[in-house]
Amino acid sequence: MSGARAVLALEDGLVFEGRSFGREGEATGEVVFNTALCGYQEVLTDPSYAGQIVTMTYPHIGNYGVNPEDVESARPQVAGFVVREASTMASSWRASGELHRYLDDHGIVGISEIDTRALTRHLRTHGAKRGVLSTRVFDGEALVARAGASRSMVGADLAREVTCPVPYRFETTEGRPGRFRVVAYDFGMKQNILRMLGRAGCDVTVVPATTTAAEALSLGPDGVFLSNGPGDPEPVTYAIEASKAFMDRGLPVFGICLGHQILGLACGGKTFKLKFGHRGANHPVKNLQTGQVEVTSQNHGFAVDPSLFARPEFVQTHVNLNDGTVEGFRHRDLPVISVQYHPEASPGPHDSHYLFAEFVRMMEAHGSRA
Repeated sequence: MSGARAVLALEDGLVFEGRSFGREGEATGEVVFNTALCGYQEVLTDPSYAGQIVTMTYPHIGNYGVNPEDVESARPQVAGFVVREASTMASSWRASGELHRYLDDHGIVGISEIDTRALTRHLRTHGAKRGVLSTRVFDGEALVARAGASRSMVGADLAREVTCPVPYRFETTEGRPGRFRVVAYDFGMKQNILRMLGRAGCDVTVVPATTTAAEALSLGPDGVFLSNGPGDPEPVTYAIEASKAFMDRGLPVFGICLGHQILGLACGGKTFKLKFGHRGANHPVKNLQTGQVEVTSQNHGFAVDPSLFARPEFVQTHVNLNDGTVEGFRHRDLPVISVQYHPEASPGPHDSHYLFAEFVRMMEAHGSRA
């Protein structure tokens, strides 16, 4: 496609010129890349991408259009979108619209016709960078300066910005009736997580990220779920304190992505920012308990420090085979499990669905002891 002129500038001085697609305007955020071959609509609507300008490494994006079934939240959550070639024609029987119109309708600024391979190589070499995407200003130096002055992802509590405003009960028509009451903390939760919990037999009440432990416990949960979400886990102190209280009560707790990092901090561990993060649908993770390798869907820029496992009560359960980072852990005695990747797998493979059944087994065992 050929749209209006657009510029992407990074804080370290790299500037790309291309063509606008989606809404014309300006966007600021951390520039990252996703290696999935498909699933761009799930990526766009994943709240974990709040505050980020997402680059798709697959060169042809938009060819199968968009539809209301493949969203992970009510609207696109990315700060901006970067592709090599943007298709204006949707060629799929499931499509209800075209990607460029979808972005325009939701106010998302995009840029196409840039060398996404060069951009990705730069981010891999130098790390994720703050950037500005503009169809209004074309002065590269001015945009670079603006990118450098923008908010850093380090220290950013974005969970508070994307969470639901009030508690609600997730209504599902899938699977059997819920046997276990689960309180699910929404730090930027993907909808497929709720669907997977429902299929596993959970009656789910979703609560805002800032919900206190006392408020959550007043709902009488059999277990607590800590969701994915954007930003730095360290400033999310309210959720860290709540997680400590749940563990003190011996309540089953299951964390994914940001929830995994929050659990690591609640256990007395540390987290750190990855150079360029893990984002895609083909990341190999080894299950250290079974020896099996799972192909996983991932989206995170922070990780749990492995020094946590110097303490005997914590056991690492999963490791990333690309860089050796922590992908999962459990408590040796308490019903606490967490993984860094996305077992709900939307988009992505289904290798890790067993974790929802494991959460249910923890609640069954806890109920039998109660």
